[in-house]
Parts: sequence; structure tokens; C-alpha cells
Amino acid sequence: MADAQAQDRIFLGRTLPAGGAAAQDIALSLRLANRHGLVTGATGTGKTVTLQVLAEGFSRVGVPVFAADIKGDLSGIAALGEARDFLVKRAGEVGMTYLPDRFPVTFWDLSGEQGHPVRATVSELGPLLLARLMGLNDTQEGVLNIAFRVADEQGLLLLDLKDLRAMLAHVSENAASLGRHYGNISAATVGAIQRQLLVLENQGADAFFGEPALRIEDLMRVDAGGRGVINI
Repeated sequence: MADAQAQDRIFLGRTLPAGGAAAQDIALSLRLANRHGLVTGATGTGKTVTLQVLAEGFSRVGVPVFAADIKGDLSGIAALGEARDFLVKRAGEVGMTYLPDRFPVTFWDLSGEQGHPVRATVSELGPLLLARLMGLNDTQEGVLNIAFRVADEQGLLLLDLKDLRAMLAHVSENAASLGRHYGNISAATVGAIQRQLLVLENQGADAFFGEPALRIEDLMRVDAGGRGVINI
């Protein structure tokens, strides 16, 4: 809406004049916007719209936004809105002019089917998180750590699950020599880890591991016009 937002605040709405009281703007001061907030209310009271207005407001002042949108309610902010009668009427009631707008949006998708794929390399995830993800016991986690250590010492990047499988096979084949430095490595333990990797692959995890890996900088971009990109 025109004249709705100053550079130091995000406009959220305006009260209707009632009982002789003048209309008042409801806004979020940008200097307070780094604090925690909670939007709550019954179904249909405008929680999602409020979050959308916040996302648009941050974008408008050049602040990138990340929003986890399970139902796809926010996808429309990437397209130019329509000046529908009820929107124009509502804007007029609060003394504003309705102007359709669009915002820079990047869609992210774990599977890479409906947006840019969210990826990470096996090396970046690390043995601790990967062991938790696969539910490994202490012995299996120890062997997984050995595989990562050997890869580091040999300057090998573990990009995807295929790389990790190959490294585990290498560790198993050289168990005798590696065992003198890192402790016992049994074929049964390596086999158990390989089976857990198979479970991950069957659940679609192979689409998550790989390059290019997601960087925090990918979520902190602005467009050519200075608006913050909204990451959904």
C-alpha cells in the first residue's frame, strides 16, 4: 500500500476510527525487530497474513527473510498482486491507496523438485551428526570417525553417500594397517554402517548430500533494487 511504511518501521495495519478516536497506525520499529516475537490467534484471524506483511516489510527495507512455509501460503508474494475490489475498499477505509507489488523470492526444496535443492556435503555434516542420523552405536560411530579421519588425512572430500561408501570400503580393506593407529575395525561393524547408509538412501537422503552445498550467504541476498530476498 502506498505511504504505508517508513524506513524505520514495518507497517502492520491501521485501526478504524471509533468513538471519536482517530485511526492509529500499528507498526514494528526496525530497531526492535531483532527480538523474539509470537503471532497467535484463532483460525482465520490473520496470523499468516501478518507474517506475510512482516516478510514483505523486511524485504522492502533490504533485509533478507527466511520463512518455513509448509502449506505454501507465502508463495504468492513472488507474483504481482491484483487490485481487487475488497482490497481497494479496505485500503480506502484506513486512508490508504492500494498498490499491487511483488517481492524477490527464492524457493528451496529438500528434494529439488519444486525449488532450488537444499544440499550439504557429507564432510560438512560430519561424523557426529551423521552417526546420530543413522542411529549408530558407540562402536559403529567410532569406525565412522576413523573413515572421516582417513579422508581428512588423505585430503579427500566426502561429497555424497557414494563417497562415504567408497571410504568405508577402503577402511575395511585396510583394517589391519589402520587398526594399529586407530583401534580395531571389524568387517561386521563396517557392514552395519553400510546397511544404515542404504536405509538413508532408500529414504531419499542421497538427494540431500552433494554439491553445491547450501551456504548461509545464499540466504542473505538482496536483489538489484536493494530489496531483501525472501527465502521460502
